[in-house]
Amino acid sequence: MSNTDITLGDLINFPFLAVFLAFIPLYYVLKTPPIHPKGCRRLGLPPGQSNLDDEFDPKYSEGFPSDQKDQGLPSWRVKALFSYPLKSCGAVELQVSNVVPTGLEFDRQFVFAEYSKDEWNIRTLRNAGFNRLALIHPEIWVPDPSASDYDTNLSEVRSGGVMLISYPRLVPTGWNGLPMKIGMTLKICTSRHAFQVPLHPPPDSNFPLVPVRIWKDKPLAHDLGCLLPGSLHAYMGFDPKTSPLTLFRASAPHTRQIFRNAPRKEDLGFQPNTAFADAYPIHLLSLSSHKDVAARCAYAIPRLSVRRFRANIIIQGPAAFEEDHWRRLSIGATEIHASCRTVRCRLPNVDPESGDRHKAEPDRTLKAYRRIDDGDRTNACLGMQLVPAKEAFVLRVGDEVRVLENGEHRYIKMLAPGEIVEGV
Repeated sequence: MSNTDITLGDLINFPFLAVFLAFIPLYYVLKTPPIHPKGCRRLGLPPGQSNLDDEFDPKYSEGFPSDQKDQGLPSWRVKALFSYPLKSCGAVELQVSNVVPTGLEFDRQFVFAEYSKDEWNIRTLRNAGFNRLALIHPEIWVPDPSASDYDTNLSEVRSGGVMLISYPRLVPTGWNGLPMKIGMTLKICTSRHAFQVPLHPPPDSNFPLVPVRIWKDKPLAHDLGCLLPGSLHAYMGFDPKTSPLTLFRASAPHTRQIFRNAPRKEDLGFQPNTAFADAYPIHLLSLSSHKDVAARCAYAIPRLSVRRFRANIIIQGPAAFEEDHWRRLSIGATEIHASCRTVRCRLPNVDPESGDRHKAEPDRTLKAYRRIDDGDRTNACLGMQLVPAKEAFVLRVGDEVRVLENGEHRYIKMLAPGEIVEGV
């Protein structure tokens, strides 16, 4: 497992040296080769490509009959798929995804946590001071037997692949930062650090199982904190000497069982569960519903992206908020239960592109007209929480969406009456 973590602080101590390096051999000092995990291939769409490139097209504000065709495709269909391997960090956009018992494969399997009040507590974009999570980008690399450097003895292969994590370099202020700024402008050096962690801790690895608090649960998870480079601690504003920040990987035998609004084990044949998702395996959002919200808060955020709401499945076709009353649907050939509406927090106030947190929107707009669920009249709803009727299947962009049953929903709160949890 190799890390790329170049720091110039020890090299650049004087202004004249900074100027000198700015014009002489920047290439040899700053050049950082890209990391390509051995024997693996990258999952997801190619960089710069997205099925949401046209998300601001006005046509998505309209609803269409479910039996209508759109250029030969079903009018109600999956528009885009997203996995969030590292909770509250960047997304991996997919054209096709395996679905496993915890949701989309690799979704929310990793999480950062801070040690406070004598225990590890997960940290997300909801938490004050953690906006920088938005600019941390994970990539999933899986073993590829067709790769020229593939070898079953590689650590990357033995761990079932790796997650590559990148984040912005912190540029020194003043003259000391000049060579790095020039190097990044000229693309002589990268603007981001990167390191990798195993997707699945190998049996002979030493990543201890440690309890970590997420809402009311404290599942055991693998502590991968020993792999975090010092530059990541610095980027997040932590002191690596005291290491109050760590990275957890969910443990398959210790996933969190889902009850509340989820269908029962006797109905499904298995107990619904999830890793580090807040509550349910899959989150669905309709483009027309999102555009209704976006139009109402355009005064503050002219181009509110659907990405802010961090859904796994983005669909097109239904009219705005038609999904509010879905109870069962099918996506492709798989039956899926719509367990409850998604009760929103202030997390979408953070722009995933910049990491900036808006002081009011879209939370204020949502609460003005979307507090619609009798189970929680304090918070707004947007989107649906899903539990598939199968433990394993495949989702694809373009899969048809059909409603099998409509009905009423009443959200069951995660917290007990009067209970307060940090970060809510």
